[in-house]
Order: sequence, then C-alpha cells, then structure tokens
Amino acid sequence: MMNSSETSSGIGCASSDYSDSIAHDSLKKESLNELNIVLNLPHKEEEASGSNSTSDEHLEGHLHESEKLSVYSEILLSFSTVTNFNAICDRNVGSDTIPSIHGLRALSMAWVILGHTCIVVFKYSDNMGMRKEVEQNFFFQAITNGPFSVDTFFFISGFLISYLYFRTNAKGKLNKLTQGKNELSAGFAHFMGLVAYRFMRLTAPYMFVLGVVQVTMKYLATYSIFDPPTMDHITCPQYWWRNLLYINTLFPVDDMCMLWSWYLANDTQFYIIGVVILIIGVRHFKFSAFTTIVFLVSSWITTAVIAFSNNHRPDTDDPLALFDKIYDKPWTRLGPYLIGMAVGWILFRTNCKLRLHKLTVATGWILAMLNLFVLIFGLYRAQLSRLIAAAYSSLSHSAWALSLAWITIACSTGYGGYINTFLSASWLYPFSRVTYCAYLVHPIVIRSMALNSDAPLHLGGDTMVVMFFGLVVASYLLSFIVSISFEAPVVTMLKILSPSRKKRIA
Repeated sequence: MMNSSETSSGIGCASSDYSDSIAHDSLKKESLNELNIVLNLPHKEEEASGSNSTSDEHLEGHLHESEKLSVYSEILLSFSTVTNFNAICDRNVGSDTIPSIHGLRALSMAWVILGHTCIVVFKYSDNMGMRKEVEQNFFFQAITNGPFSVDTFFFISGFLISYLYFRTNAKGKLNKLTQGKNELSAGFAHFMGLVAYRFMRLTAPYMFVLGVVQVTMKYLATYSIFDPPTMDHITCPQYWWRNLLYINTLFPVDDMCMLWSWYLANDTQFYIIGVVILIIGVRHFKFSAFTTIVFLVSSWITTAVIAFSNNHRPDTDDPLALFDKIYDKPWTRLGPYLIGMAVGWILFRTNCKLRLHKLTVATGWILAMLNLFVLIFGLYRAQLSRLIAAAYSSLSHSAWALSLAWITIACSTGYGGYINTFLSASWLYPFSRVTYCAYLVHPIVIRSMALNSDAPLHLGGDTMVVMFFGLVVASYLLSFIVSISFEAPVVTMLKILSPSRKKRIA
C-alpha cells in the first residue's frame, strides 16, 4: 500500500523513487530535489529517503550532456529501457535515504501477495474441508491478519511525506516559493502543484493496468469454467472514472473496479489531508499538530462506533468482513498514516540522531516485537466481548503503526542492529522500487492462474508454497515491465518539463 518527490511548483522533498544516488554537483542535486513530490504508496514513498526512482537518477547522471539536448530529445530518451532498468536495479542509495524503508516495503508486498494468493486459490479449490482445517492452525493467523501489511504501506507513506517535506522547507525552499505572495494564495498554489504532480505520476501505470484488468477479466469471464471473483468486466467500463479520481472507496464495494485499488484511493485521500496539514504546519505548527490529533482520535471513535453497531468480531469474523463499512473506508484506516507523519517529524527534528540508554533500546525492541506478535497471533481462539472487539477494531491498526514507528526510529538512529542490516540489504532495493506496479498487477497474475485452470485446484502445503513463490516471480517480472514502460518515463518527463529545472538551466 505504496512517495515523495517534488513538485512542478518548485518545492522538493528529496530524490524521487527513481533517483538513489547523491548528485555530484549542486545543479544535479537541486534539480533532483525540485522535481519530486511526496507520493505515498505501497511503492513510491521511498523517495523520502532519497532512494527510489528509475529514470531520474541515470538521466541526472548525464545532466551536463542532457543540457545540450533539446527537450524533445530528452523526452524521447526517458523511454530508454536500458536506462530505466539499470536505475531500478541500482544497489546504491543516497546519503539522505532511510534504507530500512526498502525492506519494510518489500516484505509487506510479499505478505500482500501471500494473502491474496490464499484468498483466490481457496475459492477455487476442491478440498474445502482442508481449507477450514488449515485456517484453524495457529500459524495461519499470519495470513488471516495479512491486512496489517497495508497499514505498513500507509505508515511509510505518512512518514515519507512528513520527513521529506519538513526537511525541504527547513532549507528555505518554501520561502522562495511564497516570496511576494500572501500566505493563502501561496499555500493553495503549493497544494495544487503537489496534488497535480502526484496525480500525473501515479495515474499512467494505474490506468494502463485498469485497462488490462477489464480485458483479461472479460476474457476469463467468457471462457473460464469458473465464475470470476469480482465483476470487473462489468464494473470497470461503467465506473472507471471513480478510479481515475481516486474516490472509488466512497461508493459501494459491489460497484468497485479493481477491488484492490481501494488502497490507492485511500492513500491519495490521506495524501491530500497530509499535504494540507504540512503546508499549514510550516507557519502554524501547533495548529497542525492539534488537527492531526483530532483526525486520529476521530478515526478511532468512528471505527469503534461502526464496529460496535455492526457487532463486528475480529476474533471470529473473516478479516474482510464488513469490507464496505470498515475495511476499505478512509476514516477507519487513517491512523497509521498520521502516526507515520509524526515519526517523520521526529526524525526531522532530531536529524536522525538520538542518544538512548541501552535499557531504553532493549525495552523499545521488546515492546515493539511483542506488540506485533500479539496483533498477529493474539486472537487465536480468543473470545472478545462486543465492546472489546470494537476497541480492538478501532485501535489495532494504529497499534501496528506504533511498532513500525519504533523500528523506523531505531533503524534510522543507529539502534537497529541486525534488523536494520536485513531491512537495509541492497538486494531488496529493486523489489522495493517496483512495489507500486507489483501491487497493481499481482491480482491479475493470481486470477489468471486460477481461472485458466480446467479443473478445481487441489490444495496442499507443498502446492501452496510452490504456487506462492511462482506467483511472486511472475508478478515482479510483470511489474518491472510496467514500471519501465510507464512509471519511469512519466517521472522523467515530469522532471524534464519542470519549470524550476528550466529556470536553472537558463
């Protein structure tokens, strides 16, 4: 669920998902910083750390040469498959990067694919009795509670937008933007620039995949011996515009095109809220902090009321129960995003430098790991009262984000140890950089595999393991293609056409 770059308005946050290396001259560095905008997704957030992007870095690596080229030549070069592929696979990151974000994102994406694999494959199995037995297994709770992986994406998005935004404005770039303008008009122009950049950046691969979904699902609905899991071949032609506007979660789930796109809608709506809070916070920090707390508490109360009134029991209900009332609604999933924003501000204020006592560090890690374990496995055969169940539904997502907050802070300030070493492993970077596209395409791969079968699948432990790893490989291969073909070129073209870059080159 998966973004920080800069805007065409001239306000940057750090390098984009497509630029991992530090520029070797001031022109290159400032050009990168001013071309990216904070994008929050299961994928693009890494920009926050100055590390994610495909074509930006390598194009910037030849900035002096590109200055001699026409704009049309540069735009044409932005479609270079070799350049974009090399940028994605670059195992270096900039000094401003938070490397552990790569690991959190990549692992969460694998968890998402695992959960969706089980949901779809179980639907088309012939041994349903085994399914019920497996679902009662203690360790299967790790799959049942897979929705927490989406909270990780929300947390990362909120963290990156806040961390990068404050760092950028601390360097005085907001003053340059607002110079000679009144506060309201400058803030509105800044807001529109950020939102417009994000929209252009995310929408190209999104709309391409939506078209692929409509075509493939129409084919499978016609020729498969099974009924499709959702009616995308009907809903997409009718309601695709809701996806385009990122408002599809505000309508009934039965009318939703690309059911898994609910995350993109929520993340974009959270982004808009976050941008408003941050723009105001530059000059009115206390008011923004108070507003953030109000939003957070309101989200908790709203979720609790909905869960209680519908007698939702997370200990016995399917995790996707009340999907249309609790699971996909932005007002019930906002907590992790706001907590991520708070962590971004903390690391900005401390410049990623904290001095903690060994006992404090040990206590923090123990509590964080214990909290994650309880959230994943704590409901095993539990019987919650109606009130406690409502409280759990309300607070569990934010509780998950609190553990991620400690992990991020500890890994960013030198207290991560072996966990930071693993999460920051360079071999994870390419997978992290294509998380957005992997999220978009993996359900197509899973559905195509299941619906193209000529008989129900017979489930078994070994079969599921092999199937899962095969689907991961296929999903990432396809995501690399989509990222190289759509995502990277759009990011690079936005950078090339940035007014701030043109001014600098002039």
